Amino acid sequence: MKIADAAARLEALGNQTRLQIYRALVRAGHSGMPVGRLQDKLKIPASTLSHHIKTLVAVGLVSQVRESTTLICHANFDAMRGLVDFLASECCADEVGCKNTQTAA
Repeated sequence: MKIADAAARLEALGNQTRLQIYRALVRAGHSGMPVGRLQDKLKIPASTLSHHIKTLVAVGLVSQVRESTTLICHANFDAMRGLVDFLASECCADEVGCKNTQTAA
């Protein structure tokens, strides 16, 4: 993962509302969650929710699929794993004697 991509995703998650949205979608699993249910669950006005979801979609953390009249949001688990792996990949890299350390690209 490029550092610019990681920074953009971390910046998006640095907002409390977006982090709440993302956590709710992660908890929902692969089936995702309809926007209306997400709004009810988090008690967020529709326009605010839409703005924050747009930001999460733009950085690749969330995708949306329309099923008839319902818009379903899904957490992008590959992007989440990639971000976590990026953060952990150089753990202890500068520590003398550290084994099994990889360098991030």
